[in-house]
Amino acid sequence: MRQERVFFWFHSSSSAGGPVAVQITREVGASGRRFPIRLLLRARSAAAAMAENVELPARLAILPFRNKVLLPGAIVRIRCTSSYSVKLVEQELWQREEKGLIGVLPVRDAAEAAAVSSVLSTGSGTDSGYQSTKAPVDALDSQKQDGKNLEGHIHWHNRGVAARALHLSRGVEKPSGRVTYVVVLEGLCRFSVQELTSRGTYYTARVSRLDMTKSATAMELISILEQKQKTVGRTKVLLETVPVHRLADIFVASFEISFEEQLSMLDSVDLKVRLLKATELVDRHLQSIRVAEKITQKVEGQLSKSQKEFLLRQQMRAIKEELGDNDDDEDDIAALERKMQSAGMPPNVWKHAQRELRRLRKMQPQQPGYSSSRGYLELLADLPWQKASEELELDLRAAKERLDCDHYGLIKVKQRIIEYLAVRKLKPDVRGPVLCFVGPPGVGKTSLASSIAAALNRKFIRISLGGVKDEADIRGHRRTYIGSMPGRLIEGVKRVGVCNPVMLLDEIDKTGSDARGDPASALLEVLDPEQNKAFSDHYLNVPFDLSKVIFVATANRAQPIPPPLLDRMEVIELPGYTPEEKLKIAMRHLIPRVLDQHGLSSDFLKIPEAMVKLVIQRYTREAGVRNLERNLAALARAAAVRVAEQKCALPLTKEVQPVTSSLLGPRLAEGAEVEMVDIPMDVNGHEMSNTLRATSTIVVDEELLEKVLGPPRFDDRETAERVASPGVSIGLVWTSFGGEVQFVEATMMVGKGDLHLTGQLGDVIKESAQIALTWVRTRAVDLKLSAAGEKNLLDNRDIHIHFPAGAVPKDGPSAGVTLVTSLVSLFSQKKVRADTAMTGEMTLRGLVLPVGGVKDKVLAANRYGIKRVILPERNFKDLVEVPSSILAGMEILLAKRIEDVLEQAFEGGFPWRQQAKL
Repeated sequence: MRQERVFFWFHSSSSAGGPVAVQITREVGASGRRFPIRLLLRARSAAAAMAENVELPARLAILPFRNKVLLPGAIVRIRCTSSYSVKLVEQELWQREEKGLIGVLPVRDAAEAAAVSSVLSTGSGTDSGYQSTKAPVDALDSQKQDGKNLEGHIHWHNRGVAARALHLSRGVEKPSGRVTYVVVLEGLCRFSVQELTSRGTYYTARVSRLDMTKSATAMELISILEQKQKTVGRTKVLLETVPVHRLADIFVASFEISFEEQLSMLDSVDLKVRLLKATELVDRHLQSIRVAEKITQKVEGQLSKSQKEFLLRQQMRAIKEELGDNDDDEDDIAALERKMQSAGMPPNVWKHAQRELRRLRKMQPQQPGYSSSRGYLELLADLPWQKASEELELDLRAAKERLDCDHYGLIKVKQRIIEYLAVRKLKPDVRGPVLCFVGPPGVGKTSLASSIAAALNRKFIRISLGGVKDEADIRGHRRTYIGSMPGRLIEGVKRVGVCNPVMLLDEIDKTGSDARGDPASALLEVLDPEQNKAFSDHYLNVPFDLSKVIFVATANRAQPIPPPLLDRMEVIELPGYTPEEKLKIAMRHLIPRVLDQHGLSSDFLKIPEAMVKLVIQRYTREAGVRNLERNLAALARAAAVRVAEQKCALPLTKEVQPVTSSLLGPRLAEGAEVEMVDIPMDVNGHEMSNTLRATSTIVVDEELLEKVLGPPRFDDRETAERVASPGVSIGLVWTSFGGEVQFVEATMMVGKGDLHLTGQLGDVIKESAQIALTWVRTRAVDLKLSAAGEKNLLDNRDIHIHFPAGAVPKDGPSAGVTLVTSLVSLFSQKKVRADTAMTGEMTLRGLVLPVGGVKDKVLAANRYGIKRVILPERNFKDLVEVPSSILAGMEILLAKRIEDVLEQAFEGGFPWRQQAKL
């Protein structure tokens, strides 16, 4: 308990012999509860003067006062319960009508059993003018111990205080019937024990008085006390009412001091020494009170509204605890601390978390930063700092079988994944490369990453980066911002619950940059094995180890990925599927999945391979299989309608009555098992045979195909029809959706020799058109496109080149040879072969340069039914990636110069004059 304030006041007596009260009031604790101490003093009167000069008898009955010291002027209340104390009080005080004197000796003995219950008087409210606080001591049973044994156990002090009984009361305890006495004693003067003897059941002592002091000496010592304590006014008031030599004892008796200090005061017979000791004790006590008061005033001065609310909430919490309602935040914070302790944080992170937790404990739930701080600590507790998925022994054979089961084809890609897994089996802690699957949509990039996670027995998490332009999505927001949150990587690790998942960074090529930062640059630290072991998230503000995470990225194109980021990844290209591969994928994976998603089975819907081929040829010309799956789902929905209609309830006739619940009620009540079978019935109430069931199976044919999917979107005659007139050529281009066939149309009109380009073209393809026109004009005579005397091929003519599908952006250099072929066809009025497509970049001198995406382009030509493909000669090495089944049904023509392209693009070749070639 803490002493806050001290007040002294004096009540003047109405009569010469009336009492004067001195009260010390202390405010203890935050609740404001006060513990008063009141000392009842006798005024200086004739009776008091006689009491001061009381003559002590030669012998006094001695009452032991264990671990306490009664000082002259103090008042104590003693409850006597043992036979030893009862006999002493009864013979020495009760029989003498409370006028006897008694000696009080302090003793120190843990085994002392004298039943003395003594307290300092601390207030008012009883008949005698004060209220006491009990301080129980051990009881002594005199019937079990004789005087010799008692003397051996009691360690008497050689000095004590003679006391006079102010009040005495007798009582009887129930149900034991034991007699007890309560006696109030006033200390009179000190004495010294000359001899201690046993008198039956209690002790008596021969004593001599010690503290007889002259008035002159007292006045001299009072001046010393006044100079040291600076309490002139108070001392003079006390001097008028209290004997001078009692001042020290009265004040010291009011304070809580140690037993050793009490004995020291008792042994201080000399008044100078006593007052000096009392002055030191009073000064020390007042200093502590002043410091406490200063702190209290400072705290109260700084007590804000929120702190007042805190005090009120603390009181409310105490009330709830008394009522048994413990639904407060302390339990939640304690649970949060336990959760943080079990999270396995590194030492530096744990130190940071403890500091934040201490800050949270000092905050109020209504403060603005409370929820933010608590959410931050919950994130620290939820992160898997050391929790990891247990990897089983890696079985490469099982991993290969799983890849073959989940994905058809993709031989090269699956072989690279097996190599990656083999290295991890030999060295589990290897910091291998980050695999980046690049390919058109629907070819299985995401499912390949999922298969890697399954083979490694790790958890899988997908982080979508498409359209991310804010760096904070990767690194998180700083906690100083409102609504801040961690980045997607930390949030994903928290969601998956382990520190070593397989994390898929999907659509990594579709990140952008603006004023909010560059997410691709933030990924540099993530994908660098030397840096991600201490990844820094702005919200987390402590390093997190991402080196155990296996990162896999996907992209549709590698070109948009910044070179520094691309350098940290190993690019694995996934080209589109061939029609044969699409057919196998549909029969093995797509059709069973579609039937399951629509609640069907093969008993209700059958899609033959021939119909799947028609869907591939006439309704889908994509690199992946998503549109194929959508068309198969359309067939499944049509079948689901018919099956649902067949299962509708048939109308009941008079012969067939509905079964009511009353028929089954008694049986069910008896606990019998009832098996219910759905038997198809016709309108006449007869059971339908299996004929209807057999006829209900839907087999997809060509008629149903066109009815559900509509007319065919593509056919083999499209190419021949579009190349039926001169000026049209067929090119092969690469897009983010795979290879595509691109028609180029050129026409000529009266004009000023201008070139018009349409079709939402990019700068590169516009430059290719300019190069193509320049080359054709330069070689017009050699190609026999103009007479020898004609100087300008574009005299009074404009050229318009158009790329159909104008809503689709087009760019790239691979249309150079296609543009030249289209212009030569326009000026020569010769038609390009309808079964021939081409790709390649050209120079002003007519050289054909290699291009990328050869496999995708060849597959696109195959989907369109084109049998001849003209490729740059330097792209011959890329044909090893094309499936042999595709190459077997196509004619691949290699060209080194543009003249080679023209020779193969026209029927019967194209005539030109042989000249020197660069």
